[in-house]
Amino acid sequence: MRLRQLSSETCRSEGCRFPQRVLAFLVLALAFVPFGFSIQHDVQQIIQRSIAATEADWREIPHFSDTERDTDTRGGTTTSRTYEVTVIDGSPYSRLVAIDDKPLSPVEQTREAQKLRRATEKRTKESQSQRAKRLAQYQNGRNRIFNLLRAMVSAFDFRIQQEGRLDGRDVYVIEATPRPGYTPTSRETRVLTGMRGKLWIDKSDYKWVKVEAEVVKPVPFGWFLAKVNPGTFFVVEQGLVAKGLWLPRRVRVEVRAKVLWFPKAYIHEETYRDYHQVSR
Repeated sequence: MRLRQLSSETCRSEGCRFPQRVLAFLVLALAFVPFGFSIQHDVQQIIQRSIAATEADWREIPHFSDTERDTDTRGGTTTSRTYEVTVIDGSPYSRLVAIDDKPLSPVEQTREAQKLRRATEKRTKESQSQRAKRLAQYQNGRNRIFNLLRAMVSAFDFRIQQEGRLDGRDVYVIEATPRPGYTPTSRETRVLTGMRGKLWIDKSDYKWVKVEAEVVKPVPFGWFLAKVNPGTFFVVEQGLVAKGLWLPRRVRVEVRAKVLWFPKAYIHEETYRDYHQVSR
């Protein structure tokens, strides 16, 4: 569920994996429910500043490479894949480097190196219109996430539950519940109507340290052919990767859904490490 790769068509054609992370990040935004303390009157300001800070940080993601490990659990079986994520001419590319924590064989490494070379050559040879289309697809997906973040302000009622510490940081612990009467403006924001959660916000710079969210009522998702059901749960953890910059470290999604009337249940988790800034 990362913010990098939101175009499944681009990923399939250039060697990336299909971005199941979209649902997780769509809903990661949900981390909020009711509070009650002396700084109650400042809650809305805290939320607005945290959303602005998070959006500013996530806009930097295309300028960083990292190592990403994805795990999927279905029917009691867990598999993992590890990728080296690099930025090639404005959008990310994921090169597979390990399966179930075992390095690829020499033959597989050669195959992945060839895929990377072809993807690089393809982007180098793009016409101006082809490059613009690729970057627009990538940015359009990211813009949907940013629009979802902004919608949280009107989609939830907020209260401060308490103040505390998490990962060595002083934080506001904020819960949120869906606001009665909220009208979604898109398919993406519709998911906000069925969720509640909790957010840990750093008190000094208003960055998101941790988010938990859960689905509390069924929510249609995508042309009414899919429905996210109660029991779906999300966790997002972030950390400081550069001066003043926080980016995701872990995303975990436990999904309970129906697609075309068939039940789906699985767990997807992604961890990110070794962030390195690339040239702009």
